[in-house]
Amino acid sequence: MGVPISQMWTVASYVIGQKLRRRRRYPLVLMLEPLFRCNLACAGCGKIQYPAHILKRDLPLEDALRAVDECGAPMVSIPGGEPLLYPHIRELVDELVKRRKYIYLCTNAILLKEKLEEGWFKPSKYLSFSVHMDGRRDEHDFAVCREGTYDKAIEGIRKAVDMGFRVTTNTTLFEGTDPNAVRGFFDEMMDVGVEGMMVSPGYAYDKAPDQSNFLHRKTTNNLFEMILSNRKKRWKFNQSPLFLEFLMGSREYECTPWGNPTYNIFGWQRPCYLLQEGYVDTFKELLDTVDWDGYGRASGNPQCQDCMVHCGYEPTAVDHTFSSFGGILGNIKAMLFNRYANPAAGRRLKEEEGKPHGPMAHLVQLGYGSELKDKAGAA
Repeated sequence: MGVPISQMWTVASYVIGQKLRRRRRYPLVLMLEPLFRCNLACAGCGKIQYPAHILKRDLPLEDALRAVDECGAPMVSIPGGEPLLYPHIRELVDELVKRRKYIYLCTNAILLKEKLEEGWFKPSKYLSFSVHMDGRRDEHDFAVCREGTYDKAIEGIRKAVDMGFRVTTNTTLFEGTDPNAVRGFFDEMMDVGVEGMMVSPGYAYDKAPDQSNFLHRKTTNNLFEMILSNRKKRWKFNQSPLFLEFLMGSREYECTPWGNPTYNIFGWQRPCYLLQEGYVDTFKELLDTVDWDGYGRASGNPQCQDCMVHCGYEPTAVDHTFSSFGGILGNIKAMLFNRYANPAAGRRLKEEEGKPHGPMAHLVQLGYGSELKDKAGAA
């Protein structure tokens, strides 16, 4: 497993405590966005399309800490934008460690080696650098629209690992992904020494420049079944094994949109990290005023029909783990028998060899390649 025992115990204790209090809706991970600006302009990102005056804004540190205390989730993910551009990131991390929150600082790692050499952070079991990697060198550099970013990220990862930091990777997969290349990428990340890997299908952000390469449900199941079946023993995933089974199509879950609430410069985002339908001032107001039955696949909401992203469905898998004997047994079974032998998936994987692949490669034909590289360079 790519999740430390202390973290699993903290999460398990928290979830069981919520259930003993008979709380149906509770947060698992706070998505704390301190800024939207970034030093990249990835084609699948919907967070950097704001006007310049918004991209210049930073979340006040006191507001960020108040949101952490108000939410009470045991884990805090710090996405963006690029969090290493946030002027208060050192103070924010220090305060979260004092609060014994498990932190996933989500970074593209372009600045990571530099900041570590400058002594910005200290190793802690509570702090993990979650480095966004979109595959091997060519796939990653094309996806983020800038050459050389893979090598920069690997330098940062190696530096962090050598200094004793926890490091995970976070990979978003799109239409056209080569499953064999992803499996090769898993090998590379294990060779670098990361603690564990996280994977998720991309969500079709309305504001993202590329709209045609987001995965649909059946495509997602087929892709992840090829990738995650017949696993190598050395692969470690920093995720719920039941969520990975959901991606493979062997489990059916509904979205838990309140499981990973989002707080940013505008306030508490309604209803979830992926949809932007207004904001409220307090976490309680978020829980009490959103019509939660209007979201998730069963609701019929067209924005939710193809979504299988971890921030909505991993909380469901974690809740299931501690909701019944079947959930506990399923989790134990997934941890013990984690190879997922599947001859049919292996044959399909073999058939994919030699076929033309390339996530978002058609963007070159659409003219996005040079445009997005210029925008990233200007950032």
